[in-house]
Amino acid sequence: MAKIKKERSAHTPTISTASLPDIIFILLFFFMVVTVLRDVELKVKNRLPQATELTKLERKSLVSYIYIGPPIEKYQAQLGTAPRIQLNNQFATVNDIAAFVENERTKVDERLQPAMTFALRVDKGVKMGIVSDVKQELRKSNALKVNYSSVPRVER
Repeated sequence: MAKIKKERSAHTPTISTASLPDIIFILLFFFMVVTVLRDVELKVKNRLPQATELTKLERKSLVSYIYIGPPIEKYQAQLGTAPRIQLNNQFATVNDIAAFVENERTKVDERLQPAMTFALRVDKGVKMGIVSDVKQELRKSNALKVNYSSVPRVER
């Protein structure tokens, strides 16, 4: 008795990879357009404290950051380990804050200036003395909307 074999296809069809370079370039272009590079290089340590009651800022374009903390190791030989203030990409003193506030206000439309927020990103090891000095200078410059940045506390 003859055995009937069904013919199967010997090999599965190959997947076409012709469109793979197009997909890779589309993904590359997408990430190039969407990615925002950090415009401020941190020169101070910035380990933010933890908090439980946090609210998210609505319009981050109206937020100007003031960093306070000890200089990173690269600058500790020059500046020591005492806490420093960083405004944009440079170290500053408390006296420079008024000029910083005015400079930041000029970047924003006049109608939106009352909504501007100055966010203090203070290292958790910094004493409150320098923070109080910064807040006093912001008050003198009529920058009354101040925010403290922190990270959410993870409950266990």
